[in-house]
Amino acid sequence: MAAPQTATASACIPETAWGTHVFTVAGYRLHKGLGAGNFIRSATFAVGGYDWCIRYYPDGYSADTKDYVSVCVELQSRKSVVRALYNLSLTNQATGMPSLIFSRPRSLPAFNSRKKDKDMHVKGASWFMKTELLEASPYLQDDCIVIHCDMTVVLRDIPAVAMATTKAPEIQLPPSDLSNNLAKLLEGKKGADVSIKVSGQTFYAHKLVLAMRSPVFDADLNGPMWDNEKQCIHIEDMQPAVFRALLHFVYTDSLPAAMDENKEMMRHLLVAADRYAMGRMKLMCEIILCKTLDAKSVVATLALVDQHGCSKLKKACIEYIKIFN
Repeated sequence: MAAPQTATASACIPETAWGTHVFTVAGYRLHKGLGAGNFIRSATFAVGGYDWCIRYYPDGYSADTKDYVSVCVELQSRKSVVRALYNLSLTNQATGMPSLIFSRPRSLPAFNSRKKDKDMHVKGASWFMKTELLEASPYLQDDCIVIHCDMTVVLRDIPAVAMATTKAPEIQLPPSDLSNNLAKLLEGKKGADVSIKVSGQTFYAHKLVLAMRSPVFDADLNGPMWDNEKQCIHIEDMQPAVFRALLHFVYTDSLPAAMDENKEMMRHLLVAADRYAMGRMKLMCEIILCKTLDAKSVVATLALVDQHGCSKLKKACIEYIKIFN
């Protein structure tokens, strides 16, 4: 028996500390007019052995942000360099739940209180929230706002440790055959519980699949007008070939092969997709028609766009006409 192949791996897992602080700013309107760059501090709180506070700027961090309230995190421990992530949230006072306003940076900013530059130990959101939006929001109630600060402080990086691992045999995963199975379900009619008569031709399908894929079918099949005894839908204003292609998409999430070569059929399919609120199918038809515009089809295609809300296709038609006129 052959010995298993081995490989090595290592991991560096930083040691971190997490903490949160809630800062209530009462008398919101009394603080307005403090002036850009002026702030109110929260009480000092500790995370990871370092002292921090929240700064609230009612008139913005600077003149550039005077129409906003600014919120920052300040490292108060002296002569320290600390890497930390932070989130700043406001309590929605209608629900009592905090809502994230400023997401922590992707990289870890270094708070540095060793340098004399005042900005090095202060990080945050100058454009935290526009004042007029805050005052019209559920975050401000009874002249009070509540700021949450969640912090993750990196204490130190643990040296990487090598570990021996056994290489697992490679197993090839076959592609998904779900769409093929559903296509066979449609073709074989097994378990079909609804019939659809389209201009004299009858199709058989499954109520659950139709209702799941189209809100219009869902309303027809589960609404008050549905006849449980007849189990039949009648569609008179559609070609059977168009409905067959629509049904194919319902079950396989794809258009029949070579369908994009028939521009007239593609226009009919776009109308059908819009009728049954199948947005993905409609967009696929719109993309194909955009790519296959020609002098013979552009006018007929343009006639559809306003009625069925195809703004991208309309733009493509107009641009095509401008180029060739």
